[in-house]
Amino acid sequence: MGSRDVITSIIRLVGGTENINKVWHCMTRLRFDLIDDNKVNQPEIKKLPGVLGAQTQSDQFQIIIGPQVNSWYEQLNALLGGAKDGPSSSAGKKERKGLVSLFMDTVSGVFGPIVPAIAGAGMIKGLLAGLVALKLISAKSDTVVVIDLIASGVFYFLPFFLAISAARIFKTNEYLAAAVAACLMYPSLIDAAKALAAHQAGAVDAFYFLNAIPVSVFNYASSVIPVIFSVLALSYIHRWVDSIMPEVLKTVFTPTLTLFISALVALVVIGPLGIYLGKLLAWFIEGLFGVSASFAGLVVGAIRPIAILTGMHHAMTPIALQNFTDRGYDMLMPMMFMANMAIAGATFAIWRQSKSKADRSVVLSAGISALLGITEPALFGVLTRYKKAFIAATIASSLASAFIAFFGVRLYGYILSSIFSLPAYIGPYFIFALLGVALALVVSFVLTTLLVREKA
Repeated sequence: MGSRDVITSIIRLVGGTENINKVWHCMTRLRFDLIDDNKVNQPEIKKLPGVLGAQTQSDQFQIIIGPQVNSWYEQLNALLGGAKDGPSSSAGKKERKGLVSLFMDTVSGVFGPIVPAIAGAGMIKGLLAGLVALKLISAKSDTVVVIDLIASGVFYFLPFFLAISAARIFKTNEYLAAAVAACLMYPSLIDAAKALAAHQAGAVDAFYFLNAIPVSVFNYASSVIPVIFSVLALSYIHRWVDSIMPEVLKTVFTPTLTLFISALVALVVIGPLGIYLGKLLAWFIEGLFGVSASFAGLVVGAIRPIAILTGMHHAMTPIALQNFTDRGYDMLMPMMFMANMAIAGATFAIWRQSKSKADRSVVLSAGISALLGITEPALFGVLTRYKKAFIAATIASSLASAFIAFFGVRLYGYILSSIFSLPAYIGPYFIFALLGVALALVVSFVLTTLLVREKA
């Protein structure tokens, strides 16, 4: 039986085309949003050649394929007429999902296809940080510069990857989506933001379109939420423009008006809103330390994973840098460290439960990357698929952060929150930093094992 025959059987065994609301894929699985889950013949699907497993997880029916999943998805999408790709923004005849579940499913759908790039770059970046922290290579050497540009390119230009992936999810033109991301990443905006941050003479905080509409100056490199929501807006704008445009003018003027309006909306409204949300988070965190360090640890540890997920975690970095300048030390970055270790612990628990060799390889890589300080592969590639594991990581992060804050654990220099960063904590608080790492890893691992009963 060829793969096309197997895929035809899959469509029949999930209840037929009419029972499929949406379908998409991640690194190793086909993911279905079905109208009636009771129509699925899961035992027969598991018997199909090439199928490594099947399960219902997080309101999705998942079929584990392995490395060939993209090829299978393309054939499946062709048989379905390309009308049902991407995670659903509505649940069809099913009961509507909660906002949190819908948000995490959407983020997972957007990041799933780009996890290989993030995972590869994250592993290189984490290993580089370890080599520098252990002083095996000089941070100022040309070798570090070359390795860093290989590792950091994906993260710096993440908006482009996100735009293309989000365009597929929201069913809009991928190249228009990339064009909107290019507007957010254009050098004139990035350079102006850098000049403003450096307090250079003549720096401006906004450009004024038609001398009236402010385009705020921000650095959108590595941003997440502004890009995803900008592409979501693009999808609606594109459909609206196309619906009102005369047929004879559509070829030229539909993309022209769509790009112009979408870019303005992204630059004037959506982008700044995402940045301001991050600044609000930073202001909130700073106020918490004024109340109690332990309480701040409890709250910061709890919000850190979701902040990374939404891309607002960068708002914490300026606070830490200012602390180094004003006080000579910082207590916020150790909490970031605890969050990373908690995310790693939860990911390793999922790896321990995974049956598929392909899944185990991907999850293990994500767990090691988190241990080395790069949590995006674990968060976007693993924990958004297992919401209980995400909750476990959040609880562990909160408890470990409160623990180290209670004992006053602090850092005296900026460094990536990696397991290799431990030498930077050597001093009177070193033992508490070690205990915090152990607490974060163990609690998240045990909680995930208890909460996530389903075998991956």
